[in-house]
Amino acid sequence: MLASSVGSLVNPRKLANSFRSLQESSLSESTIRDYLRHLEDAFLIAEAKRFNVKGKAYISTPSKYYFEDIGLRNAKLNFQKQDEGHIMENIIFNELRHRGYAVDVGVVDIYEPTEHGTYQKKRVEIGFVANKGSQRYYIQSAFQMRSRQKENQELRPFLHVQDSFKKIVIVYDDIKAKRDERGIVTMGIKEFLVDEDSLAF
Repeated sequence: MLASSVGSLVNPRKLANSFRSLQESSLSESTIRDYLRHLEDAFLIAEAKRFNVKGKAYISTPSKYYFEDIGLRNAKLNFQKQDEGHIMENIIFNELRHRGYAVDVGVVDIYEPTEHGTYQKKRVEIGFVANKGSQRYYIQSAFQMRSRQKENQELRPFLHVQDSFKKIVIVYDDIKAKRDERGIVTMGIKEFLVDEDSLAF
């Protein structure tokens, strides 16, 4: 289940309920939490906690889990479920950690007007918040961003973060890094991986 849900939120309570209903298993939530810790201790998976960017606080559950070795993840699924977007996200997560960053999943609460004249609270996500010392980068992993709608979707969380840290979108396309009028950088995955200083663009 972890291998097939890379990049998705994992809630041990919901996992326990799924096992109970689908397999008539008596696995408890606490047992699943223990399994997750053991898999982390064995360096098979790594946890990315959710961080409220505006509130500057961690959200305890659920978290995301990424595979330390994407090849082992693919082998576990018999190389059948090749979700390129999630695999790319996993690779970016691993590379950021390799470069020494502490990596969280960013959460931004925004308030948008409704048709009734009131405001509705919505929670949007920034793929990664990468921290190292005084450095911080907000990073979105977007496999494809070829339509205006998709671009707006990926950039929307950035527009509600008011600090001055750099905001970067990494796409699959082989493109040179570019910066728009709002200071948001878009770069290709190849340039990000090959150049260790790519985030400093």
